Amino acid sequence: MSGPDASMGRAGADASGREHRLRFRTAKELFDEFPAARQDMQAQPTEQDCLGFLSGLAASATPEEAITFAAYLLPPREAVWWAHQCLHYIPDALTEVDHQMLAFAEAWVREPEEETRNTALEAANDAETETPGVWVAFAAGWSGGTMGPLNVSPIPPPPFLTPRAVNAAVLGLLARVDTDHRDEILRGFVEMAVKLTEA
Repeated sequence: MSGPDASMGRAGADASGREHRLRFRTAKELFDEFPAARQDMQAQPTEQDCLGFLSGLAASATPEEAITFAAYLLPPREAVWWAHQCLHYIPDALTEVDHQMLAFAEAWVREPEEETRNTALEAANDAETETPGVWVAFAAGWSGGTMGPLNVSPIPPPPFLTPRAVNAAVLGLLARVDTDHRDEILRGFVEMAVKLTEA
């Protein structure tokens, strides 16, 4: 599986001519849609196109903010798949629990139904610690539906919860990586996110 299908329209191309499917035309549009992103990042929103803004963050003194921005830039299903792929890129850094949680998240990505979403959420809620894999399961579980049990009144999750969980997952994984290789791996993760926007 190279990535989930996307329902976004085409919104521009990079210098190489590849077209990208983006929900937001500029970084400011993203920050306007997700006020929580302003709390999660120090970078100030601009009228720069999203991929240019993302590239600038990756080359900045705080490249971790590129991970945060990418988590908000990608739609929920793509964001969960991106986090899933990032974690699988360094399998030795994962625990058995991480692998179990990633399986629940992958099941939702492949079949984004209420049953698979709720299964991922329940598994994350039952986990003893919030590991990177658990955060990916939360990201899937908070993608829609309800945050509570299915037999009670729905409690819709706020839209910012999935990107925040994705961000926590990927940054949590990077914290487990040797500092000598962290920047290189981070750049690779950003490139993976960009590829998921390609039409």
